[in-house]
Amino acid sequence: MENNTSLQQQLLEAGVHFGHLKKKWNPKMLPYIFAEKKGIHIIDLNKTVEGLEEAASAMKSIAKSGKKIMFVATKKQAKEIVTEAARRVNMPFVTERWLGGMLTNFNTVRKSVKKMQSIEKMLNDGTLDSITKKERLTLTRDRDKMEKVLGGISQISRVPAALFLVDIGHEHIALSEARRLNITTFGMVDTNCDPNKVEFSIPANDDATKSIAIITNYITAAIAEGLAERQAEKEEETEETEEQDTRDMKFDDGADDGGERRRGNSPAGGKGRSAAGPQKRRVAGPGQGSRGPGGARR
Repeated sequence: MENNTSLQQQLLEAGVHFGHLKKKWNPKMLPYIFAEKKGIHIIDLNKTVEGLEEAASAMKSIAKSGKKIMFVATKKQAKEIVTEAARRVNMPFVTERWLGGMLTNFNTVRKSVKKMQSIEKMLNDGTLDSITKKERLTLTRDRDKMEKVLGGISQISRVPAALFLVDIGHEHIALSEARRLNITTFGMVDTNCDPNKVEFSIPANDDATKSIAIITNYITAAIAEGLAERQAEKEEETEETEEQDTRDMKFDDGADDGGERRRGNSPAGGKGRSAAGPQKRRVAGPGQGSRGPGGARR
């Protein structure tokens, strides 16, 4: 309870509770509105804490499973905050411009990313030293332009498992593509948006820098915990595998030594015994009596 109280206090100080003007509100946000003050809706921070904790728990489990969460925030006041947070947990991000089809036409976008990476490689390894200065400048500009838009997704090879949107109204194209592909969506939802468009809605002020920062940092911390737990599990599995291999090696060595000792004590290796083992005495049958000196039967 104390943690929730302190979190509510931090959200209050960051201005997370300030919504839009009453005339701009979306009626579907009614359950998340606490009151109206001077024509401005006030968001219920209890609902914000519930949504934030639920979203953080879901993101933690996604990160723990090894899947990627893409951060999307092309608003001016959110670019730097989201870029820094996404890089901190090594997640893809889009903070400049959302290209149409970035998810639904992902293969074509990957081709552009590979082209950018090939230009970068050629510029660095000296392959383009023989070209003219103007051609090199053109390639450099093309590389910079693609890096600005595609740099945040250059390390992913498949569609991410989830999207975190700072303003679902502003990022409606990304949201529609994610919904078409059944990708899990998380979003900061202000009083002028429809919270039902995202699976995990966080009612909060999506215009103030402090509000965006506190929500994004809280979610980033949860993702970092999930990644740390995943790493710890991998280390435990590696240690268990190494211990099992060591036990198997010891068992195999013991079995070999025992086999050699058994072979050394076998009758075939015993002293004074023939390899074929003890000879049986031949006993004459009833019709096979011993013969005398004259060959006559006794």
